[in-house]
Order: sequence, then structure tokens, then C-alpha cells
Amino acid sequence: MKTEKAALVLACIAVVIGIGSTNGPVKKMLAQLKPQTELAVWGGTAAEPKDDLRTSIEVKAAKLNSPPIDATVDRVWKAIPGYNGLEVDVEATYRNAQLAGPNAGLKLLYRQIKPEISLNDLGAQPIYRGNPAKPMVSLMINVAWGNQYILPMLDILDQEKVKVTFFLDGSWLSHNKELAAEMLKRGHEMENHAYTHPNMSTLSRARATAEIQKTQNLLKESLGVTNTWFAPPSGDFDQETVDIAASLGLKTVLWTLDTVDWRNPSPDSIITKISSKIEPGSLVLMHPTASSSKALQGMIRGIKAKGLQLGTVSQTLSAERVLPPDVE
Repeated sequence: MKTEKAALVLACIAVVIGIGSTNGPVKKMLAQLKPQTELAVWGGTAAEPKDDLRTSIEVKAAKLNSPPIDATVDRVWKAIPGYNGLEVDVEATYRNAQLAGPNAGLKLLYRQIKPEISLNDLGAQPIYRGNPAKPMVSLMINVAWGNQYILPMLDILDQEKVKVTFFLDGSWLSHNKELAAEMLKRGHEMENHAYTHPNMSTLSRARATAEIQKTQNLLKESLGVTNTWFAPPSGDFDQETVDIAASLGLKTVLWTLDTVDWRNPSPDSIITKISSKIEPGSLVLMHPTASSSKALQGMIRGIKAKGLQLGTVSQTLSAERVLPPDVE
């Protein structure tokens, strides 16, 4: 090995001072070097022999690294949340892998990069969907009736390990605090659906404010929930509605896909509709009805079959990145 290193050094010196050529002693010395002494050269300096582990990490990182996506106001979909970028920390991953050993399995360490423009920077805008680059969707269940279907739906959600967002009519909540507490206990998100299920666009500013604020206060008092989202009853709203909700610290959220379950369609038709039309970022509107209760498990499995995760509205509309399984 010492002889090989010396030969390489002599060869490099010869080339630098101009006495090397394609023939003669320099060529002979280079030819005698064994293949395993091949070096990688970056920026004109010699580096260590090629490392399969580092190379593997760099290749994976190149595939996964993505720039952040800014939140934007779309002409049709209105406010669309941003999506964090991803940058694999090659050096940290390499050090961690060396310490863990070859049998531990490679876990890529990363950092998320926030977009320059977030949902909060867009002002008072309605939201109909999450970022289309984020492979997550939400079931948003508006509750003003249908108590007999809620516990069966909760059991299915538990079985499928799915969390949803319930938007509660305040009047319903005032009479069903124990049932609402059970929904919260099972890990679901509890949000605001006004108090008396009115058409918000027809109300005076004072009445519209009271409808939202009364339910907001009730969520806090009865469930200990700090309200984040407001879903206008029947999807009826105007810009004043959005502005009022914003003044109370709430974002106005609607839906991408509607089960129209209040018309009592067949469960199979709901499953087919949602499974075929679901896309990354979709918000799916439901109610506790016979149709949706029977369709719920099939819907969830159809969504999962398309490689999409299910999360709450807060999770789907956040900029937080959905990570592949080998990244931590």
C-alpha cells in the first residue's frame, strides 16, 4: 500500500511539473495502481474512497428534497394553504446511521422549510381545500341532528384509526354535552357550525356575530375547546360572514366534495362518488345520517386505497409535510 501511495504521489508531481506524458514512466506507474485506490475528486481536492452508505443517503435525499410551496388565493378555490419544503440532513443522517449500525435500518433525518407566504398572510378568505401537493384529506361532519348514528360512526372511526372534525351546531351542543364530550374523548376535533343553523348571509352583522360567538363560547365552556374553524350552515355565507369569523379568530371553511347524505342516497353510491373523486387536499362534507353511517367504512378504505392519509381539518390545512416512512 505504501508503494502504491508513493507511486501516485510521484505521478501527480510529474503531471504538475510537466514531465508526465501518455508514454514512459508516469504511464507505467499509473498502470500499476490497483483499482481499489481509485479516489473521488471534488473541487480539485482528493477525497476519501467512495462510501456506499453516504452515496445511498445522497441519492435518497435528492429524490425527497422539495422546495416549500406558498399559500395562495385561487380564482376558484379561494385560499389554498402553503406546504412545507423538505430537506434531508445528509450529514446528520450519515452520522446517525454509523452509530446505529448496519442492522438498524436507514432513517433519514430532515428539516422542514416553511413557505414565505402562509394561510395567515392571505387575509379573510374562505377555504375549500388543502394544498393539492399534500396527500391528506379530511372528513368534516356537521352535527345538528342524527344522534342515533354518532356512536356507531365513532366506533368505525376507532376501528379504522381515523380522526375527523365535527362541526357542532351550538343549540345541539347545549342539549348534548355528554355525547359531544364522548366525541372529544375519542380524539376528534370539535369546531363551530353557528348556533341555530341559520343562513349566515341573510343576517345582520350583530346577529351573525352572535351566532358564531355563542357557539365559540359554548365550545370553550362545555368542552374546554379553543375554536379554530367556522363552517357556515348549508354553506351559505358572504364576505361579511368571513370577515366576522376572522374578527373572532376563526377561519371559514367549506368543502371540496359533498356526500349529499341528507338526501338519503345509497351507501354504495356515496362510497363510489367519494372514492372516485377524492384528491389530495379534499375536504369531504358529511352528516350523521343513515347513509353516511353505512358508507363510512367503505369511504375510508377507498380513500386509503388511493394512498391518501386521513386527518382532521387542522391537520389537512396545515403546512406540515406528510413524510414517507423512512424519514423521521
